[in-house]
Amino acid sequence: MNEMVGVKELFDLDETIAASIFEGVVYPWEVLGKIGDYIVELGNTLSLDEYDKVGENVWIAKSAKVAPTAFVNGPCIIDKGAEVRHCAFIRGNAIIGQGAVVGNSTELKNVLLFNKVQVPHYNYVGDSILGFKAHMGAGSITSNVKSDKSLVTIKAPDAPIETGIKKVGAMLGDNVEVGCGSILNPGTIIGRNSNIYPLSSVRGYVNAGSIYKKQGEIVAKN
Repeated sequence: MNEMVGVKELFDLDETIAASIFEGVVYPWEVLGKIGDYIVELGNTLSLDEYDKVGENVWIAKSAKVAPTAFVNGPCIIDKGAEVRHCAFIRGNAIIGQGAVVGNSTELKNVLLFNKVQVPHYNYVGDSILGFKAHMGAGSITSNVKSDKSLVTIKAPDAPIETGIKKVGAMLGDNVEVGCGSILNPGTIIGRNSNIYPLSSVRGYVNAGSIYKKQGEIVAKN
């Protein structure tokens, strides 16, 4: 087991409505294929005093704000106090955490956004998990499929880990900041409290508490 890329190392599970999806799981990408069914199961347990069921398998907290121009496809849960802005495109299999922001023209597909995540401007986030208060700057995206369509390998610190999955985006630990215009290549793992410079192309693993300036130039925060 490579603990540095494990669920417990990356995320505070108290900061998501979806904590139970990680039970018995070592690595976060292991849950990607379970998100849709999990949403349906969890959604059917939510209080109708606090959540509205809108359409097929879409639950929206009464305290959330969803722009009339946003498109929300199920299965999806939009949690309390979240904001989904103008022309956001939620393709399905998405959990949007408490107080999270999904912004103008942002596209989500098969994702877990922990509480207070912000993807506020022209982002694409697919087959990914974003930890508590993670923030993606304007135009930054996850790339979730390799150009040769082969299965994604996680370049973990100790040894590579074969996922056996074709589509894996990025796993961002709690409080990660991604600079504007950056690309997170398939299978990117960024440890908690790290910062990515704008216009970066990130591949592999970034240690917690780091500043990623460019490939080969990653420094520890003071």
